[in-house]
Amino acid sequence: MTVPEVLFVCVHNAGRSQMAAALLRHHAKGRVIVRSAGSAPTEAINPAVVEVMHELDLDLSQELPKPLTTEAINPADVVITMGCGDACPIFPGKRYLDWQLDDPAGKPIDDVRLIRDEIDRRVQSLLVELVPVSTPG
Repeated sequence: MTVPEVLFVCVHNAGRSQMAAALLRHHAKGRVIVRSAGSAPTEAINPAVVEVMHELDLDLSQELPKPLTTEAINPADVVITMGCGDACPIFPGKRYLDWQLDDPAGKPIDDVRLIRDEIDRRVQSLLVELVPVSTPG
């Protein structure tokens, strides 16, 4: 069985896509290959994002925003965009999902927590779809 690959893409790769990648990595426990990228990456991860992820014992402090490249998209089975609009290229044969989520940039910490929790719900639903739990038979 092949391991599914997921790429999360947002504009700056400093908030939503970083949270989604960390959450899917955490929940998948190696059953999914996870990457993230940005159509116009910034210099650093949003500090509020680092803080709310730390609350879940997920450390993003060493992560850096990465550019969206063809090499990042090619191996992905699923590409999940988060507000990058037309800046996200469409490649044939890929499954695309567009998650409409608020950008955490400049938002108060309580709002960033709500965005994180919504991403977590979506990530867990995606994981069940990608890697169904098999019941002993």
